This record gives sequence, C-alpha cells and structure tokens, in this order.
Amino acid sequence: MDSPHRYPEPDREALYRVIAQRRDMRHFRPDPVAPEVLQRLLWAAHHAPSVGYMQPWRFIRVSDRALRGQMHELVEEERIATARALGEREDEFMRLKVEGLLDCGEVLVVALADGREEHIFGRRTLPEMDLASVACAIQNMWLAARVEGLGLGWVSIFDPERLAALLSMPEGARPVAILCIGHVDAFYDKPMLEIEQWAERMPIASVLGENAWPG
Repeated sequence: MDSPHRYPEPDREALYRVIAQRRDMRHFRPDPVAPEVLQRLLWAAHHAPSVGYMQPWRFIRVSDRALRGQMHELVEEERIATARALGEREDEFMRLKVEGLLDCGEVLVVALADGREEHIFGRRTLPEMDLASVACAIQNMWLAARVEGLGLGWVSIFDPERLAALLSMPEGARPVAILCIGHVDAFYDKPMLEIEQWAERMPIASVLGENAWPG
C-alpha cells in the first residue's frame, strides 16, 4: 500500500538519482560560486537533523588565499604521513589526488561547536552523536551541491588541533571537514577511489543482517 505522503514519481526519481550521482570531487575549475547558491548550500546543511536539536555544526568560509595556502600545507603534511602509515600501499596512495584546496571556488571548514558537553539529550550514552549530526549536515550540503551542478570534496587529511589553531577556534571546538566546493568539467562516472582501484563498494547483502550481525 502506497503512503499518502509519498512524493510524485519524478520527485522520487530525482532524489535517488542525486544520491547515486553524488561524488567526492577532487578536480575543480576556479570559477566563483554564486553567493546565492552558496547560501542555498548552507541552508541545506543547516536544515539537517541533529540529536536533541543541538545543531552542533559551525561553518567557516575561507576566502583568504594565503590562509588557504596554509591549510594546503597542513593537508600535504598529513598526506605524506598517511602514505607512510599505509606501508606497502604508500606509492599507490601518493598517486591519488586527495584534495582541490587551491583550485576550487569555495572552501568551507565544518566544525563541532564548543560547549557541547551541555547537550546530553540523546548523548548521555552516545556522546559521539554530535559528530553524527555534523555528518548529516555535510551530506545535506553534498546532495544540494550535486543538484546545483557543483562538485564537493570532503577533505579529512589534516591535524585537527593545528587547523583549529590556524582558524582561531575556541577551546572545545573541533574541525571535522574541509569542504572544497566548485564548478567541475565533469563528474566522475564512478567514485574516484573505484576508478583508481583503491576500493570498491560492498554489496548491500554483506552489510545487512536480520535479527543478528551481518554475515
């Protein structure tokens, strides 16, 4: 039986299509992102669900090119450290493009707010739900960017304490993601890490269990 709240078929198809075509982008054009489009992306992020309605996300738009350069240096240092930690896959990893900080039209840093210990609704036994809420905000922005025809790349290769200091974050705040947003020549046909044969998507059957752990 269909739900009376179900959206029309074209709307449903559009939603599933954008989910399927969302990509973690690394290659950008430098063209600027229209201010009204950026505001729509932020609107989408800010309307994400959050545990206890705590809205723990904070956004920093990085428009200063010198500051972008300093952030790029932090990412590059961690990229090298990550490669060394991968052992036999070091060379393979170093061939991957992992960010587009110096190329994209917009850079946003998404962070966890300070003072989160005050929020215990839904977090008394699962304090990490603040991070889960921020991830929902990022996913909302990602899907909105794809609908707008913009690429978005989530960069997580950085030292959070050094990035927090660079951006003068208050004590207790913590950066979660550097988001590169901008125009692209084309979206990848498949996730880049599949194209580069780094990994492949697991089948749903391998991650779904019924009444017990999958497998």
